Amino acid sequence: MKKGMLAVFWAVAGAVLIFLVGVGWIGAGYRRPFRTAVEESGLSPALVYAVMKAESGFREDAVSRAGAVGLMQLLPATAEFICREKGMEFFPERLKEGEYNVRLGCLYLGYLSERFPQTETALAAYNAGEGTVARWLGDERYSADGEALKAIPYPETERYVQKVLRFRKNYLFFYHERT
Repeated sequence: MKKGMLAVFWAVAGAVLIFLVGVGWIGAGYRRPFRTAVEESGLSPALVYAVMKAESGFREDAVSRAGAVGLMQLLPATAEFICREKGMEFFPERLKEGEYNVRLGCLYLGYLSERFPQTETALAAYNAGEGTVARWLGDERYSADGEALKAIPYPETERYVQKVLRFRKNYLFFYHERT
């Protein structure tokens, strides 16, 4: 009888979970703002939204102690760099505008993903800077092959990468994205 009760419990728990996801109660913390900009980026939407959630908690007006701005927490110098890299005009006064920030953030995340094909390494570069990650890749304590990190020496960056990966996993679950 215990085995049958356990099966009923899990069936009911699964149905409740599906219901809560369906009505948006659980997924409410996993918003998807500026979907057009995200989808047009060519990046995994789950990854972009996970970065947004980790970086700013979806606050367009967020400004970090280091001066990073907006939904994707771009330093003005980084945003200017990616605009130059892509042949675009840079408008620093627009960095708190959600769509503009997301478009530039996606361009920068795409740039890092090309430079560092392993997702974890690209995320580490988004957090710690591409120069820092390039140095880590050249150090055998942190990388065996110069392409992937086997260890991240900054605890903050290690926590950040794990947080983004956890958020991405949840986005994949809630929105059934393949990637």
